[in-house]
Amino acid sequence: MAKDRSEPQLDRELLDLPPELRWREWMRRIEAVLFASASPVSRADLARVVGQGASVDLLVEDLAADLDGRAFEIAQVAGGWMFRTRTAYAPAIRAAADVGDQILDLSEFDVAVLAAIAYHQPITRDGLKDIFGNEISRDLLGRLHSHGLIGTGPRAPRRGAPYTFVTTDAFLAAFGMESLRDLPDPEQLGDAGLAARP
Repeated sequence: MAKDRSEPQLDRELLDLPPELRWREWMRRIEAVLFASASPVSRADLARVVGQGASVDLLVEDLAADLDGRAFEIAQVAGGWMFRTRTAYAPAIRAAADVGDQILDLSEFDVAVLAAIAYHQPITRDGLKDIFGNEISRDLLGRLHSHGLIGTGPRAPRRGAPYTFVTTDAFLAAFGMESLRDLPDPEQLGDAGLAARP
């Protein structure tokens, strides 16, 4: 006999509460969802825990204001929101906490390949070879894939239909971007001496 796993109906509207308490409860629900999630939570998902007329953006804004001065903040990344420790506390976390696989152990070249994929996606291994002047190892691409930073894109429309590579939402979250539009402008990177000019 199967257990009934249905959840009790969530009272989204909270009409029995005065408006100020209702707003505060909606903020706490959003806080709980963000705290429990390991990945960014979309506006649509957050809207499932608040009243129909409530603005998720304003609730998140008020929650962010409540967190001012705390060690963590709400970041808008990869099309949603998530909790993130403020960068000022990174040394303390590394010194005392077991963060395990959460720290990306990427070499400078790994980051360069990741940047090339981000700027030129979808891109094949041959496309990466054209950029770097030598073959990019499958091991390096596998390492970026195992970190969840890249995935396979559509097959290239040419002989052999090679795989292409694209960045993922985990890439956006890892680098604190909401979308690929947040990538630095390549011309500005060149002007700053951080990238080779074409």
